[in-house]
Amino acid sequence: MRDIDRVLDSKPSKKRIIQLVELRNRNLLAFEELQHFNDTGRFRYKHPLIVHHSLRAELAELKKKDPDAFLEQYANARDNVKRYKSFLNSKTRDEQKKVLDQENLKKHQSRAAIFREVLQED
Repeated sequence: MRDIDRVLDSKPSKKRIIQLVELRNRNLLAFEELQHFNDTGRFRYKHPLIVHHSLRAELAELKKKDPDAFLEQYANARDNVKRYKSFLNSKTRDEQKKVLDQENLKKHQSRAAIFREVLQED
């Protein structure tokens, strides 16, 4: 953030401003996570760095208890990735929806990757 801030002082650009805002939001979210952990002893699992820890543990437990449900959810995640890729390739879809589709695609790709990691653990 300091490097971007120095660059913004001399040569501001829209891209750098967006980067700084995104980093600031992540930083604030990290502090909120740590404050909540300090107050309660538990994470909220909202920060991108730790959100996967809770999901991974949840999926690993589901795999042990109900493998069929685990595989069904994995298939749903893969289908969602295909669906959002299709939406992004559609020429009739408006740009506003494509922005949301891109966000959802990233979310479901991340979720599918965690499923694959849980499957490969054994």
